[in-house]
Amino acid sequence: MAQGFSWKLHGDGKTIAPGEIVAPNERLAWPITIGVGGQHVVAMFGATFLVPLLTGFDPATTLFFTGIGTLLFILITAGKIPSYLGSSFAFLAPIGAVTGYVANGGAPLDEAKASLAQGGVIMTGATLALIGLIAHFAGTKWIDKLMPPVVTGAIVSLIGFNLAPAAWNNVQAAPITAVVTIVAILLCTVLFKGILGRLSILLGVIIGYITAIIRGEVNFDAVLAADVVGLPQFRAPAFDFTLFALFIPVVLVLVAENVGHVKSVAAMTGDDLDPYTGRALFADGVATMLAGSGGGSATTTYAENIGVMAATRIYSTAAYIVAALMALALSMLPQFGAAIATIPQGVLGGAATVLYGMIGMLGIRIWVQNRVDFSDPVNLNTAAVAMVVAIANYTWVAGDLTFSGIALGSFGAIIIYHSMRAISRWRGTTIEPATPASAPAGAELEEGALIREHTVD
Repeated sequence: MAQGFSWKLHGDGKTIAPGEIVAPNERLAWPITIGVGGQHVVAMFGATFLVPLLTGFDPATTLFFTGIGTLLFILITAGKIPSYLGSSFAFLAPIGAVTGYVANGGAPLDEAKASLAQGGVIMTGATLALIGLIAHFAGTKWIDKLMPPVVTGAIVSLIGFNLAPAAWNNVQAAPITAVVTIVAILLCTVLFKGILGRLSILLGVIIGYITAIIRGEVNFDAVLAADVVGLPQFRAPAFDFTLFALFIPVVLVLVAENVGHVKSVAAMTGDDLDPYTGRALFADGVATMLAGSGGGSATTTYAENIGVMAATRIYSTAAYIVAALMALALSMLPQFGAAIATIPQGVLGGAATVLYGMIGMLGIRIWVQNRVDFSDPVNLNTAAVAMVVAIANYTWVAGDLTFSGIALGSFGAIIIYHSMRAISRWRGTTIEPATPASAPAGAELEEGALIREHTVD
């Protein structure tokens, strides 16, 4: 434990020379470290609190488990991988499918169904933890072979685009507020530089929230009735293993996110972190199980915090310990959680429009960055079928199991890719070379190339 929570002072603790970085096992003076930790809280907050709002889960409980999960992640990875474990957007679809909850749609969250959704979150976390153990002892090459970039990109994209109807349902409730929120997010993205630019979603939600207050769409009764200090509200899980089919595809996304996070940090710090990939997967799995056990949203590594590290060149895990403790403190202010829960449907719909679209486009970015060759019919058909199945929300009922669009699309991508690739090799099918429209001139297109970026929050 001491290895994960001890740091040496970087230089004089107050300055960073040009070109220098603060390594994960180093820290600056505590006042500066606390300030950096605060930046990490702000960076993750915009996306993290939206997940419980969109699923009906308690925001304070979610914050509590993100703090606990982050502490566990730093401990399990021996302080080698700086990361904040925020709420995962990949769980929105399966949780929504189980609970049927519509954000601020009038009907309250069904507690029994929410407990079942928590059971699905726990099963997903357990599967991810198992994959982490296998990766720790057997390496990660098998992950790269199972999910090459064309498959990973398809899975990430189809999750985002499958959620589009949910965003539209919220937008329809208050279209003016939703449009103001969308425009505010877009403008903040291009108007501001540095950390403010990275907080565009949070700033857009604040502007949309003010608009909603002016339009009389916010009710503060729950805030006034809430206690000032107190523990979050916990809820016990329940299990229905027939629902696991809804959650299985999320495991694939979490694997891609964690692998991408480890590779991103390694690229920035120059450290070889491949031996810690299994630990990262295991840690996120354990944190997700813990969150599900108490009513919090599932966790994942966060791209927003990668952005803070890239901007500051401070990779100290001490800052993440501070961020985790701050999140725990905020989770014990019930009025704060109640205030977050007052964010109305129009604001959520506007923010979700941008976020769901971002998830979809992040999958496409994986294709672009890995130079996936879509003149290859195997790649083209893998993505084409998977995307349509998910966007149209195809459903297949097999006995007590129901496989919906995301599950069918995700497994379809894996099965179609490997089946077509195997048959084409067996038959000696000629694959046309990349055309100028499908690849940069002179680019080397390697089927197994893995240049993963952090994908979905």
